[in-house]
Amino acid sequence: MNTQKALITAAITGAFVLGSLSLSGTVAAEEKEKCYGVAKAGQNDCQTANSSCAGTSTMDNQGDAFVLVPNGLCDKLVGGSTESAS
Repeated sequence: MNTQKALITAAITGAFVLGSLSLSGTVAAEEKEKCYGVAKAGQNDCQTANSSCAGTSTMDNQGDAFVLVPNGLCDKLVGGSTESAS
């Protein structure tokens, strides 16, 4: 009987842990910034002045194309800027 109760307790605890990990992933996703000038051709995250939607930038390091990166990382990337070049 004690083994069965321990298994149920472990399962419930595991469900709560997984749920809290999912919530922290959501918070982390919100702590991102747009980083312009570092996206490879076709790897941008959203439309630009010269392309219609995500994944349509036409050249590497296009000044108005951005990718989302964790806050503070963009300034550390060569050519990265938090402001669009257009």
